Amino acid sequence: MLSPINVSLESLNLITLAPMLIPVVGALLILVIDIIKGGLDKSLYVVLSILFLALDFGALLESAGAFSKDGIMLGLFDVMLIDGLAIISQFIIVATSMLFIPLALTHKRFHEFSYPEFFALFLFMISGFQFMVATDNLILIFVGLETASLALYTLIAMHNRDKSFEAAVKYFTMGALAAGFYSFGSMVFYALTGSVEINQIATVLAANNYVDIGYVLIGVVFMLGSFGFKLSIVPFHTWAPDVYEGSSAAMAGYMSIVPKIAAFVVAMRLFEFLIHSGVVWLEIVLYAFVVMTMTAANIWALVQTDVKRMLAYSSISHAGFVMAAILIGTTQSNTALFLYWILFSFTNLGSFSMLWMSRQKHLPEHQISDHSYDKFAGMIKTAPVAASIMGLFMLSLAGLPPFALFWGKLYMISSAVTSGYTVLALIMALNSAIAGYYYIKLIVYMFMKEPVTGNDGQIYVSNATLALKSIIGFAAVGTIFAFLAINPLLEFITAFVYNSGY
Repeated sequence: MLSPINVSLESLNLITLAPMLIPVVGALLILVIDIIKGGLDKSLYVVLSILFLALDFGALLESAGAFSKDGIMLGLFDVMLIDGLAIISQFIIVATSMLFIPLALTHKRFHEFSYPEFFALFLFMISGFQFMVATDNLILIFVGLETASLALYTLIAMHNRDKSFEAAVKYFTMGALAAGFYSFGSMVFYALTGSVEINQIATVLAANNYVDIGYVLIGVVFMLGSFGFKLSIVPFHTWAPDVYEGSSAAMAGYMSIVPKIAAFVVAMRLFEFLIHSGVVWLEIVLYAFVVMTMTAANIWALVQTDVKRMLAYSSISHAGFVMAAILIGTTQSNTALFLYWILFSFTNLGSFSMLWMSRQKHLPEHQISDHSYDKFAGMIKTAPVAASIMGLFMLSLAGLPPFALFWGKLYMISSAVTSGYTVLALIMALNSAIAGYYYIKLIVYMFMKEPVTGNDGQIYVSNATLALKSIIGFAAVGTIFAFLAINPLLEFITAFVYNSGY
C-alpha cells in the first residue's frame, strides 16, 4: 500500500500566487455581481477593476520586498518562479493596465465598456500575462499565454465595428498557429531533456554538450516562430496592422505594450541561455530578425496614410529595437529592455489615447479612414492643446532629447556598443533617424497645413472625457520629465535584473 504524500502549505509558498489570483478573484466577483444585479452602471466595474489592480500592485510590492530580503522564491511545487524579471515585468503589466482601464469611462456609443464581461475578461487577461512571466515552466507559460490570448481575442471582437470581428478572427488564427508552434517546440525540448523547466533544459543541454544540435535547432525554430508572432517580429508581423486597425485605439495602444513585455520576458528566459552557450547560428538568426524588423517596419510606416496603421508599424519597429537586448544578452542590455519599455509605455499609450480622443462613429465623406492624416491637418488651429500634446508624443517616439524614449534608445544603443555590437548600434541609430521622418510627417500635418473640413464645414474632433484627459496628461508629464527619473529607474531595474541571473 502506498503511503500518502503529505504536502504542507508552507512548502507550497502560496504567497507567490497572490498577485495572479487577485485579478482572478476580481473577475469572478464582477461576474457574480452581474448575475445578482444586472444593468449596473459601468463606473462600478471600472472602480472594482482599479481596486483589484491596486491590490495586485500592493501584492507585487510585498513580493518585491520578500525578493530583496530572501532572493529568488519558488512556490506551488517549484512551478512558480518569483525573481527580478517576474517582479519588474508584472509591475509594468499592472501599472499599464491601471492607466488603461479608466479609458472605459467614455461615451455610451462605445458599448463594449457597458458589458461587465469586458472588465472580467480584462482581469483574466492580466492574470494570464502574470502567470507567463512568473514561471520558467513551459506548461504554465502556455496556460498563461492561452488564458491571456483567448480573453484578448474576445475584447477585440467586443468593439463591434466593421473591422473588429475581422481583426479578432485574424488575431485568433495567428494566435492558434503560434500556440501550435510553441507546443511543438516545447515537446521537442521535453523529448531531449526530460524536463519542461527552462533552467533544467539549459542544464541538461549544456551537460550533453548539445550533441543533439539538430533537434535543438528544430525546437528553437518553432519557438522563434511562436514568439515571432506574439512579438510581431518580421516576417511574422502580418496580422498586427490589421488587428490594430480593427481594435479601438485605446486597446491597440494597450496591445502594443503589455502582451509584448510578457513575451519578451519568456523569450529572454528561453533564448539567452542558448546564446550564452555559444550556439552561433541562433545569434545570427536573432541578429537578422532584429535588423529586418526595425528596417522593414520603418519602411512600411513611411508609406502609410492612416495614423493608427503608422503607429502599428512603429510599434513593430520598436519591438525589433528591443529584441536586440535579447540578442546582446548582458545585464546592461536586459536593464535597457525594461527601461525602454517603461518609457515606451508612457509615450505609446498616450499616442493611442490621443487617437481615442479624436474617434468618431461615422466617417465624413472626405475621410477614407478613421485616423487619416488629413483628419489631423491644421489641428493646431482647431485643437491647439491636443496638437501640442500629440506632437510631444511624436517627438518622444522619434527619440529626440530630452523626451522619454530618447533615454531608452540611448541606453539600448550604449549596451550594444559596450558588448561589441557596433554595426548593430549603427543600424539602430540609422533606423531611429528613418523613423523620425514619419513621426515628423504627422507634426507637419498638425502644425503646417490648413484644416480639412467636411461638407458641413465642421472639423471632426470629439470632446475628451475627464478620465481620458487625466490619462493623456499623466502620459505627457511622464514623457517630458522622464529624464528626472532615469537614474533611479536604472538602479531599480538593475537590482532586479542582476539578481535574476540574466
